[in-house]
Amino acid sequence: METINTTERLRSLRKLMKDNKIDVYIITNEKAALATDGRYFNQASKQLDSNWHLLKQGLEDVPTWQEWTAEQSEGNHSVGVDPRLITAPEARKLAEKIKKKGGASLVGIKENLVDLVWGDEQPPRPNEKVSVLDLKYAGKKFEEKIEDLRKELDKKKSAGLIISMLDEIAWLFNLRGNDIPYNPVFFSYAAVTPTTATLYIDASKLSKDLIPHLGDSVKIRPYGAILDDAKAFGESLEMAAPTEGKPSMPKKKFWISTKASWALSLSLGGEDKVDEVRSPVGDAKAIKNATELEGMRACHIRDGASLSEYFAWLEEELLVKGTKLDEVQGADKLEEIRSKKGHFVGLSFDTISSTGPNAAVVHYKPERGNCSLIDPKAVYLCDSGAQYLDGTTDTTRTIHFGDPTDMERKAYTLVLKGVIAIDRAIFPKGTSGFAIDTLARQFLWREGLDYRHGTGHGVGSYLNVHEGPIGIGTRVQYSEVPLSIGNVLSDEPGYYEDGKFGIRIENMIMAKEAKTNHHFGDKPWLGFEHVTMVPMCRKLIDGKMLTVEERSWLNEYHQTVYDKTKGFFEKDERTLKWLERETQPIHVMEFALS
Repeated sequence: METINTTERLRSLRKLMKDNKIDVYIITNEKAALATDGRYFNQASKQLDSNWHLLKQGLEDVPTWQEWTAEQSEGNHSVGVDPRLITAPEARKLAEKIKKKGGASLVGIKENLVDLVWGDEQPPRPNEKVSVLDLKYAGKKFEEKIEDLRKELDKKKSAGLIISMLDEIAWLFNLRGNDIPYNPVFFSYAAVTPTTATLYIDASKLSKDLIPHLGDSVKIRPYGAILDDAKAFGESLEMAAPTEGKPSMPKKKFWISTKASWALSLSLGGEDKVDEVRSPVGDAKAIKNATELEGMRACHIRDGASLSEYFAWLEEELLVKGTKLDEVQGADKLEEIRSKKGHFVGLSFDTISSTGPNAAVVHYKPERGNCSLIDPKAVYLCDSGAQYLDGTTDTTRTIHFGDPTDMERKAYTLVLKGVIAIDRAIFPKGTSGFAIDTLARQFLWREGLDYRHGTGHGVGSYLNVHEGPIGIGTRVQYSEVPLSIGNVLSDEPGYYEDGKFGIRIENMIMAKEAKTNHHFGDKPWLGFEHVTMVPMCRKLIDGKMLTVEERSWLNEYHQTVYDKTKGFFEKDERTLKWLERETQPIHVMEFALS
């Protein structure tokens, strides 16, 4: 990773700030700051040049980006933002902080100044065709989804919902696109009222089967018309008669997501005509139907077989043939193997193929021609996933081809214990991912260790690999939404030593109803079903650190992996032998004698 010289870019940006009479716009006239969380501390410190100050979010005594921005506004300075890139709640909070610090105001700048600096070097907006997702993969007609949404609008007496989250639009209409790398979504907006449904999308993106799919029930409008139409929606609201001392207010308001832009809120008429809510479409999307759940099981078996084939190939290349392979070559080979499996569409994110100290960079991305050779004597962390017509995968395995150190084995086993603890958890209905996060961290905490990322994130069904609103972690939003039957999440604790090594293990799990001996409170109890089918690394496991229950879980898991994936290797002796070795039962005696 190279340091990027941003001096000229900042000079151009500051000139535009002066032209627009603002003093703070990501940067000030003298300072520039980048705010990021623990996943990117290592990477940012390597890539930022001397012009930038790194705000390590979440660390003690480090201001949030909002606090830092407000501090720069002291002395009646104005702060400019692109209102399309900040949510309405964020804008209000930032404006309050600016006012308290003695700043002038928060100003919405219609033109994005960074885009203007970017100029001709900015790549054009993607213009890929949108396709229809067959009902055999979607599991539910889009008309039924819209009807369910209208029932929710009617129950809450809402005038309608303006949808701006791309994955929600794709899911609602059973459509998929290719505008965002690795995410099968497309640039669009949607509006649903009790009587109409409108999709805002450029005409050039419409495929030949899309119009017949939507039929007469969905109106098509240009993508750029959304803000003008939103203004018309707001103006069309029926107003209640004014009461003594109070102005006239609309009888019903439009809903927008709490993640919708400030620009969209302003166009609808602001707070008087808008209710900001957690999107009901996002909530519905997160609870997979039976077809989607079965698709997740099936695609993870194919995907797991691909990873086993890759690791077996990589081991032979490095240890038997002595081949020199870099991290990108490894990632390319894995993609090649995956691409031969049924229903494969593409990757779900950039493959994190990382050796030795690079594995300590949580979201490391190897760059072609500027990455490390895979060291068979060091830890190798591979975090990867794919998009299939029947589901989305995300799997991390940390392996070692040589002799791991005692600390590497200890860290791996502590992380594995966390994976197992989440997987085996049983909890009452109404429990959130926030509440169970400590189950994964407890073993590391006992050793004074931890990791700076969430334990799990929601995953879409042939959609975004990171999906809200559910997750497992310490983020406040994870406490707001309880886990529900049909949720699909990752289970991925880790441990990282900067400059040395990194450990992460990630399985995909699906929330299901659990069978318990008792039913306290007459409420359902939930547990998880794992669907990832890739062996753990035997060389990195210290069996003496595992309890009887944990060893039993691991042996059962490995037997399931073997049974469900061995059929892919009837003509692949190399992978079959690797799979048989890696899924052998683990007995504590073999570690006691070692």
